[in-house]
Amino acid sequence: MTANLLLAILAGILVACGVYLLLERSLTRILLGVMLASNGVNMLFLVSAGKPGGPPIIGLGDPETTSDPLPQAMVLTAIVITMAVAAFVLTMAYRSFQLHGHDEVADDVEDARIRELAQADVTSESYEDTTFSDSGINVVSE
Repeated sequence: MTANLLLAILAGILVACGVYLLLERSLTRILLGVMLASNGVNMLFLVSAGKPGGPPIIGLGDPETTSDPLPQAMVLTAIVITMAVAAFVLTMAYRSFQLHGHDEVADDVEDARIRELAQADVTSESYEDTTFSDSGINVVSE
């Protein structure tokens, strides 16, 4: 029981470190975050699978002592998905390094413009003040 609790805590620490690295601006750190979080989730799948047992092959042993094959299949699928995501992020980091000389994610120009407009409380020209048809009350309270 202690080993399972220790492994569950370790899985939580891996996921927490992975999420922290995912919030960074460098694509290399994002890649490391994806890898850490994925390994933490895979470990959590295997820890939550229950007691270890024999191989999940029909007719090979007692069904009561056979381990559950579903978490093993989910971990194998997650490994393949993680490999594909890692290849994609690594490709983006390489291309960003070729174009800009670094692998940091830049701010989106449109997001910055919308943020400035929101701080200045400026509405667009296509904005129309509408009211509810049944009560005549303004939709936007002023």
